[in-house]
Amino acid sequence: MNNTFLLIMNGLTYGALLFIVSSGFTLIFGLMRIVNMSHGVFYILGAYVSYTVQSKTGNWVVGTLAGTAAVGLMALIVYQLINRVNGDLPRTLLTVGIAMILADFCLWAWGGLPLTLQAPAQLRRPVILGSFIYPGFRSFVLVTAVVIGLALWVLLHHTKFGAIVRAGVDNRWMVAALGINIERIFALTFLLGGLLAGFGGAIGGSYLAFGPGTDFIILTYALVVVILGGMGSLAGSAVGAVVGLVDSFGRTYFSELAIFLLSGTLILVLAFRPQGLFGRPG
Repeated sequence: MNNTFLLIMNGLTYGALLFIVSSGFTLIFGLMRIVNMSHGVFYILGAYVSYTVQSKTGNWVVGTLAGTAAVGLMALIVYQLINRVNGDLPRTLLTVGIAMILADFCLWAWGGLPLTLQAPAQLRRPVILGSFIYPGFRSFVLVTAVVIGLALWVLLHHTKFGAIVRAGVDNRWMVAALGINIERIFALTFLLGGLLAGFGGAIGGSYLAFGPGTDFIILTYALVVVILGGMGSLAGSAVGAVVGLVDSFGRTYFSELAIFLLSGTLILVLAFRPQGLFGRPG
């Protein structure tokens, strides 16, 4: 029972991390119709910058804030580049090129060895549930994901900005026709996605090693979450928990078939709901 509970908790906490990273991605995908292939690099860039700042200051919080802010700034730069290109496919290919450049820059700047941030001792205290002991930082990630999810829900459903974003997901041309500066909304949405990816890199890199190739892994899982959940759906990002559970149990009991199980889950969902679990029929 302890082993099963451990696998469930590991799956949920990894799913929580995927939710943090994918929630911004799904908004960008839903509103701008761009598959931002540089989103995985945003994750490791946030982790690398956080690692460097923490190494210089000895402060995990300052490092996390610095990594999040740096990726937010990079997201705005990437948005400006994307905005100069017309067409969904050329824009997506541009993000592929940006991802390759940033990944090579990270390799040059930080080397090819895996790194890990050092989380504060207060957050690493184990959580004791009866006879079960679980790492405290993983529990912190799970709680943080819930808080971020609630904050995004309030932002999207109880603010004017959220109403514009949801309307833009449904019909961005109608929103623009109403006199709303849709380009500014695009920029803010891209910024939000970058901040979430950078923050995810900082906290994910505090209990999971990161290095060359981590960007591709995170991007792959983020794409699975977005496709499973449905384009532009915040609730759909919560299926990251399902992806995390499938990955956790698959790697433990069916290590050779872990990727197949994840792909099989994706195929089954799309076979019956092509728009995703929470997406609207197109």
